[in-house]
Amino acid sequence: MLIARLAGEHPDSSQAAILTELRRCLLDGGVPPGSAIPLEEVAAVFGVSVIPVRESLKTLIGEGLVEHRPNLGYTVAKLTAAELREMYLVREVLETAALTASVAAAGKADDEAVERAHRAMAQAVRDGDAAAYHRESRRFHLALVTPCGMRRLLGMFESAWNITEPLQSMTHLTAAERGTLQQDHDEILAAFLARDTEELLRAARAHHGGLRKALDSLPSDTGLFA
Repeated sequence: MLIARLAGEHPDSSQAAILTELRRCLLDGGVPPGSAIPLEEVAAVFGVSVIPVRESLKTLIGEGLVEHRPNLGYTVAKLTAAELREMYLVREVLETAALTASVAAAGKADDEAVERAHRAMAQAVRDGDAAAYHRESRRFHLALVTPCGMRRLLGMFESAWNITEPLQSMTHLTAAERGTLQQDHDEILAAFLARDTEELLRAARAHHGGLRKALDSLPSDTGLFA
């Protein structure tokens, strides 16, 4: 599965380029947790030895995206259901910490970025496109916190989000559940545009509470969880 997504021309075969391409494939949801990452086949795609591929995979292990087991090789990392809930809690704490500063610093360009992502989410709900909804939800939440300007916090927020991406949580929810979460996003957007910090934090807390309930409903028999 991974090799099919990597197939094509790769004029840049530096270790940095290999790392970027592997990370992209893992984050875009096309390679589910538990999928094998065949070292020699990946090296062949890029026309390199296994050394730069192995070094790239070591980096991705450190990022929580890849696992390695002796004699079994490399696979896309799996989370337990408890670990998934934990990472969503981390995301909630970091997002809440950023929102107050974000509202105070946001300008017209930030409003437009949040609104674009919100419109794309709404369209995904209407189209029944679960993958697009998942993708645009990430874009929406990142747009909300980016104006805070806290570089290290934003880095931790994105890293925490990345760890959950191979699972593509929103694609496993029902259409009704995604619709309910989108109603939360409506309230978050309105409070952000109004620069109403108290209402924004209330809406965000309610949204994360809804997310926790939705995560509890995810099927545990799909093989996606450790």
